[in-house]
Amino acid sequence: MSVYLKNFFRFCFIMLIQILILNKITLRWWSQPSGFPIFIPYVYPLFILLLTFETPVWLLIILGFITGITVDTFMNTAGIHACATVFIAYLRTNVLNALLPKNLSEYPNQSPSIKNMGWMPFLVYSGFLILLHHIVFFTIELWNISNIGYLLLKIAASAVTSMLFIIAYLLLFTRQSVGKS
Repeated sequence: MSVYLKNFFRFCFIMLIQILILNKITLRWWSQPSGFPIFIPYVYPLFILLLTFETPVWLLIILGFITGITVDTFMNTAGIHACATVFIAYLRTNVLNALLPKNLSEYPNQSPSIKNMGWMPFLVYSGFLILLHHIVFFTIELWNISNIGYLLLKIAASAVTSMLFIIAYLLLFTRQSVGKS
């Protein structure tokens, strides 16, 4: 299957999961919170994270905008998702260069994955970018740092939950090699 077709189907599938399932549920980390935030886990940045290593930054930014604006359209959030997704799309190549031992051009036609990077580097890569995404998103959404504890709690709870959903997605929908960790 063509890389373009595979990424198109991945985009559609991740968007369907985000829009039809995850946007409809709200989670709380504590059973009877009197001020703890309600949040929605965001897995749609995974589309940007799983694009091939050699994807140029300009294309990452365009695809990040398309990804974010698609979610914004369905959530009525006026470009906040697009802003946060463009931000991580811009930083993605630098984060990969910092984490990987070889230059990105030495990974032809490969994507960041557990298979290509190993568990720890992939979790650091995805966790760092998801955390940055959530920091940008929730800072713009709340637009107020007077209650910094609420903002930090919302960022942390959402990032951890999003990473759990991303790990579940990877375990369910990606092929793993037997014998590799």
